[in-house]
Amino acid sequence: MPKYFNTTGPCFPRLHYMLPPKDRLIGASLDRYIRDELYWVLHAPRQTGKTTFLQSWMHEINAGTEAVACYVSLEICQEVTEVERAMPAMVAAIREHAESFHVPVPEYPQEVPAENMLSAILVDWAQKVAPKKLIVLFDEVDIVTGPAMVSFLRQLWGGFGRRGAGVFPVSIALVGMRDLRDYLVISKGGQVLNPGSPFNIKEDSVTLGNFSRSDVATLTGQHTADTGQHFSQDALEGIYACSSGQPWLVNALIKECILRIVPTESRETVLPEHVEQAKDQLIASRATHIDSLGERLKEERVRRVIQPMITGEIDPTLGRSDRDVEFCLDLGLIAWEGSLVIANAVYREVIARYLGQNYQDNIPVPEFVWQRPDGSLDMDALMEEFQKFWAWNSEIWEEKADYTEAFPHLLLMAFLQRIINSGGTVDREYAAGRGRMDLLICFGGRSNLVEIKLVHPRMGREATRNQGLEQIERYADRTRPDTCHLVIFDRRPEQKTVLWEERLGKETCTTSSERSVSVIWC
Repeated sequence: MPKYFNTTGPCFPRLHYMLPPKDRLIGASLDRYIRDELYWVLHAPRQTGKTTFLQSWMHEINAGTEAVACYVSLEICQEVTEVERAMPAMVAAIREHAESFHVPVPEYPQEVPAENMLSAILVDWAQKVAPKKLIVLFDEVDIVTGPAMVSFLRQLWGGFGRRGAGVFPVSIALVGMRDLRDYLVISKGGQVLNPGSPFNIKEDSVTLGNFSRSDVATLTGQHTADTGQHFSQDALEGIYACSSGQPWLVNALIKECILRIVPTESRETVLPEHVEQAKDQLIASRATHIDSLGERLKEERVRRVIQPMITGEIDPTLGRSDRDVEFCLDLGLIAWEGSLVIANAVYREVIARYLGQNYQDNIPVPEFVWQRPDGSLDMDALMEEFQKFWAWNSEIWEEKADYTEAFPHLLLMAFLQRIINSGGTVDREYAAGRGRMDLLICFGGRSNLVEIKLVHPRMGREATRNQGLEQIERYADRTRPDTCHLVIFDRRPEQKTVLWEERLGKETCTTSSERSVSVIWC
């Protein structure tokens, strides 16, 4: 059976092109966890390879003679907070997984109170595998909440002090999207436990890193060796640039290329334009991974982090120690690269499209002439039309907006997307603290830079414009656009009493290197 690129569930060497996930563990000491009988945490965003690693490591351990390991998913306990319901479900999951992976199956603990059931079955399980050591790899731990999580950890703590072969699991991995401390905060109704908490049983907190550029080349190289279909070096760079190495995205982009755009049977080399097309199709398909991230954008704790990144504003309350930032980092939605940024190019596009989709769907089909005879965009006509649209609709639409501070950015992007959907691309750059959002629109063989800024109350219009011109100069030096537009929204309270005829305006300015910039006031 030919192998394929997997985007659903764990990977298996006999079925899938894959790389050893153990090589991507950051901060782990696997041999020591078994030798020194330690409990530890593995946390990483969804669909990065956690389950693949756990099951492959389980088989590796079981091929030896010293220990018996078993993978156990606690997914059955999702949204179950009551101890009386959660513990029997965990016990059933343990027995089911033990049978599935052909390791000794522990007895169901009869006539044992729910708050002791987990401890009882782990004791019995350790006795069943003796004289070998028992290692349990609990996956999806972060879906357990409330009293059920507290009871789960309390029972593990109760056995931790006496752990040993034939007595209690010598090593336990708690695996999920979030770290152990986050489980406890959730379970205690948002209250951080004090330092004397009895749940400090973890030795390490480990994570899984993304693929590197060489990993992407190695992965596609497996496909090339099997089929003869090649990826150009620029295509490989495009895959990495789109995904920043996020494993699911890498596999999904490759899969989209070789199944739908340049099918493997054609033996056609995969080129950068194919990768770009794959990215657009992947986002438009609303695949589960993409859609789940889009749904997260509705949550207040995510909105609080993402909105200043869209506007480029600084929020001094948002740092890596902030609970909402930690949550977004754990989701894999954002990353730390000297500052907080959206994790990859695909997610930047997902955020813009999901938050602007309803706006885009309600923008009428353009009736004005927006395309030049040579096929390029008439950006001046576009901006003039947007000013009219902004004057007529912004105040009413803003009342219904979720991301109110980022509303101008989202509406302008939706307006432009309505046009370029017919054959162009948009690259977006935004991050908290940058003071703007940059768009590079490629259409009809020409590139157009659009920078979006808000008038800061302490800067005023002239200072905001001058800062924008300096920022455009730096960005344009890298991208070499054919046209430059600086769109400035003045949303200061005093502007609400000013007539629209006075608020809207256009002027042509030049940067320090004599680059011409059209400044659009809204």
